[in-house]
Amino acid sequence: MTAPAQLPFRQRHPLRSPDQLLALQGSGPIHKILTAVGDEAWLVTGYTLVRRLMDDERLGRTHRDPANAPRSRTSALFGGPIGDFDSEPTDHARMRQLLQPHFGPRHMRTLQPKIEGLCTALLDDMERQGSPADLLTSLAQPLPILVICDLLGVPYEDRDRFRLWVDDAAFSPDDDVSLKGLEKLLGYGMELVAAKRAHPGDDVISRLCDEPDLADFEIATLAMQLLFAGHETTVTQIWVGSLLLLTNPDQWQALLADPDLIPKAVEEILRAGMVGGVGVPRYARADIDADGVTIRAGDLVLLDPGAANHDPEFFADPHRVDLARTGAAHVGFGYGLHYCVGAALARLELKTVYSQLIPRFPNLRLQVDPSTMTAGFHSLSHGLVALPVTW
Repeated sequence: MTAPAQLPFRQRHPLRSPDQLLALQGSGPIHKILTAVGDEAWLVTGYTLVRRLMDDERLGRTHRDPANAPRSRTSALFGGPIGDFDSEPTDHARMRQLLQPHFGPRHMRTLQPKIEGLCTALLDDMERQGSPADLLTSLAQPLPILVICDLLGVPYEDRDRFRLWVDDAAFSPDDDVSLKGLEKLLGYGMELVAAKRAHPGDDVISRLCDEPDLADFEIATLAMQLLFAGHETTVTQIWVGSLLLLTNPDQWQALLADPDLIPKAVEEILRAGMVGGVGVPRYARADIDADGVTIRAGDLVLLDPGAANHDPEFFADPHRVDLARTGAAHVGFGYGLHYCVGAALARLELKTVYSQLIPRFPNLRLQVDPSTMTAGFHSLSHGLVALPVTW
């Protein structure tokens, strides 16, 4: 009997799915694998099944026996179950109801001028410093952090501290380091809540403090989750989108000639930029039949949106970047019950970046062969270390 594949899969190119993942995808939509820490899990790669399970209330982030639950990694933040098993459905619905107004279309419209101004200032700095530049540190990294800090009411000058704690909590292979990072991050969240109660501002944390049924620790936990989710994935989406367009100069030129294509380009970037091999962890709350496979209650299930977004049944020539692509919608922001609350914000940031970057630097090009770029396999979103460009 063949031993199950084990994560992480080796990725030879930042824009190509790992060979092991491609082999699994060819054999069906769901696979028994081993996680990075050696625990058994189900990796779901087929588009139809990923979408269905994303919207299945029998999957969640909690576990009836958290101390003995299978783990996807050592991370204190993402490695195991989070939350209370019995109250999870109610808690999840309540949190979404609390957060959606802060990330809805009306609020995004008020944010747009500020995001545009921040992006312009960063590109001004990049142009002033001259070619070559690292697009990651010049634009992709600072913009989402500036935006989420402004939205939440987090001091931008604290960015080095909270990024260190996030990295430790989410990505450290050392259990003690990961737990200490999480403790420091939540402690920082409690400090922010206390500061907002004393001196409220026009920001999400201050408005959450006005909710009568929310305890301070709940607000701090929610705020730190938003701080992480609001910048980590968007950083990656900006640089991977830039990398995709720069390695497909015909698509770059198409956007230069017709900026009205940028919204479609953003959707294709969100699809093509997720190459798979990193599943979103969920635990089965009950037995689930999944395409002839029985997922038992308590099993760890890794829903892989990147693999789903490259399912050849739904996306012809899936590794090709095609701004004219039609058909199935990507699942880069999830689907159904767990659709990303911050999707509108991420789209706004991406549209702003490419609306400014492309006409401002029409001759932008990569300074290195993308196959030589270092992929950060520790990252939930497969971040790159650098994106060297010249013009």
